This record gives sequence, structure tokens and C-alpha cells, in this order.
Amino acid sequence: MENTPNTQQPELTGNVLFYKNPQPINPEQHAGLGVKNIEKPYGFLRQAHAVPVTVTEFGMAAASFPIIFVGEERTPVAVMGVRSGENLFVSDDGAADQDFYIPAFVRRYPFVFANDSNGDRLLLCIDRDAPMVTNQPDILLFENGEPSAFTQNAIEFCQEFERQRRSTADFTAIINSMGLFEEKSVNFQPRDTQGNAVGDPQKIADYWAIDENKLNELSDEQFKELRANGALGAIYAHMISLLNWQRIISRALQLQQNAPQAAPAAPAAPAAPTTPPMS
Repeated sequence: MENTPNTQQPELTGNVLFYKNPQPINPEQHAGLGVKNIEKPYGFLRQAHAVPVTVTEFGMAAASFPIIFVGEERTPVAVMGVRSGENLFVSDDGAADQDFYIPAFVRRYPFVFANDSNGDRLLLCIDRDAPMVTNQPDILLFENGEPSAFTQNAIEFCQEFERQRRSTADFTAIINSMGLFEEKSVNFQPRDTQGNAVGDPQKIADYWAIDENKLNELSDEQFKELRANGALGAIYAHMISLLNWQRIISRALQLQQNAPQAAPAAPAAPAAPTTPPMS
């Protein structure tokens, strides 16, 4: 598959979280285009309460968020909020809390790989509507008709992300084939500014998780298979990450107490992000 800037404008298929107007970059159309430095660049993340993570990120993300699996594909996501449209780790002005991990899915923005309509090429795209993308850039996409060093770095980052995305799909397929997933749910108790319970508990999410009992019931051969393919570390990181549900809920309660005038919003279960055939 191709994975370099394209000189034509093929029809793209699919959609992906955050990207509003992805365009395959090419020197003819985007000769003067580039990105500008934004001090607080994560405004696009403000309304995402769950973000996909790859299996190699489990260890880092587990220190910050619950990692759960959602949808038929059992897509792993880091939970960053208890309500739809509310990210607890990004301020209204687009500043991310630097004490917490920022997933690669977020850090690659505004770049992304996409398939063309024939599905036989991976094209580097840029979200033309991203606030940091401009015709008056600090960093150009092209220099003398060739991809700049910045663009080459973006290509390499997206290539690596694509490899990790495929490894993640292989990981979830193995876990699913061994019957280790179990459906779970988590609830949220709304409280007033004094900490008293208000109303009934509300469900945050129904999700899939790897069940420790099922893991312990595997045969020696199955357990050795997981160890041989490097899956055990990710499994244990996922299990440990679920202890962060209390952190997420406590953070939501604190936010509610700091802004008592805000109208309550109903929690919503994280949905499987629509990524294919874009990556």
C-alpha cells in the first residue's frame, strides 16, 4: 500500500473521530499549507469521553484511565469522562492535564491515514478544518515541492500507529478466541455540593473486560501462548486500569461541585469509534 502524500485527489471512504474535513495532502493543492503552534491545542478532544488506545499503550494509559473494550470489534478505549460530550482531562480552552497520558490517537491529529475508494492505498491526510492548519503556518507541509521534515515525521508516526492498530486487532482477536471477555457495567452516583447522594445511581457504561477468573482457568498451553506473543503484560495492565473507575468518578464529582450552576447531563456509555476504513 502507498503511504505517502498523493498528487491526485482520490475519493475517500469512511470517517474517524475528530476529523471533519480530511484531505489527502499533495504539493499542488497544499503548497502553502502548514500548521501553526497553538499553546493549548486539544480543544478538539474536549467533547470526547472515550478515546481509542493501542495495545502497546496499555501500560502507560493504565496509570491514568480505565481501559475498556467496546463494540462488536472489542475496540479498546481509554475512558476520559463519565458523560457523553465531556472530557474530564481537557479544559474549555483546550489545555490537556499534563499529569495524564495522551493517547497516540490524539497526538497524531491533524494527520491521519485513509484508504482511497478502491481500498488499495493508504493516503496521508490532514484535517483542513483543524484550528492549527493554516495558509500562514509556522511549519510548512512542503518545501520545494517535497514533503518537509515535519511531514515526513507525520508519515512515520502514522505508519507506526497503523502497525500498532493492527497489532491491537490481533490482540483482541486472541482474547476473544480464548473466551476471556466478560460483559460488565459501572454506575455513577450523582451528589450535591455537600457530597450527599442526589437521585438514583446512573449507569456510566456497559463494556467488555478481560475476566481474571477466566484467565486463571486457561490451560497451560493457552497461557504459554499468551506469554509467547506478549499479550500477558497488556492483559494485566488492562485489569489494573479498571481501578481508575473511582478516579474518573471522583474527578467528575469534583467538577460538578466546582460548577454547581451547570445543568446535569446524563452519563452515556462509550461507543465503539468508527474508524475503518480510515485509520
